Amino acid sequence: MNEELIAYSQAISKIVEGVMGEEEVIKGAARAAAESIVAGNLLHVIGPGGHSNMAAEEVLWRSGGLAVVNSILDPGTNLIHGAKRSNYIERLPGYAQKVFDAYRLGKNPGEVIIIANAYGINSMCIDSALEAKKRNMISIGITSRSFADKLALDHPSRHPSGKNLYQEVDFFIDNHIPYGDAVVEIEGIAQKVGPTATICNVVAINCLMIEITKALKSLGFEPPIWVSANLPGGDQQNKAYEDKYIPLIKHLG
Repeated sequence: MNEELIAYSQAISKIVEGVMGEEEVIKGAARAAAESIVAGNLLHVIGPGGHSNMAAEEVLWRSGGLAVVNSILDPGTNLIHGAKRSNYIERLPGYAQKVFDAYRLGKNPGEVIIIANAYGINSMCIDSALEAKKRNMISIGITSRSFADKLALDHPSRHPSGKNLYQEVDFFIDNHIPYGDAVVEIEGIAQKVGPTATICNVVAINCLMIEITKALKSLGFEPPIWVSANLPGGDQQNKAYEDKYIPLIKHLG
């Protein structure tokens, strides 16, 4: 294996080790999410901005994942509708409030929302956390403290307040993204390659989902878990959950 691939592998391994070090806060966040699910709520997930949407997509209708996940996949920041367009929208103050309205979030006591954003600084990201507070929701942030702390407060991608997601949520899970995202140097090329942000977010959110499932079981609640539709009998095993949750979850049907 060449040195660039080895460097990337080592960087990813270091990130995963860092996320594993978040075990205690992951367990606390998982307990809060499990209690909300037992109370009859969906588990909301939003990735406000560009590639961070992939964290919300990762846990929707996922083999081995929870059927109660309500992924917020607003077209405004989804890359399929334009990458640069997504960049403009994620920097638009006030946009998150309308997304929360459209998805009718915070209508029930104790609803939990996971906000996964690699950098944790843009307007939609911060407004999601602030809107969750206004609606008495419990927020779990998956983001990077080191990146947010290093970026200048007047950077154009920041929320006008200069706030950081990790400071505005009830539970903060550090995804350990390195500053600049990409980690591999190639001789003669100034910009590093080998991005890590999506891996950081996905590892963190899947660790959280594992702990939520364990917490549900400890509370005497049978976790509703999807089976791969590609396995024999998968469609039949999933049907009861589909019948129950498709009317409740916008992007499940």
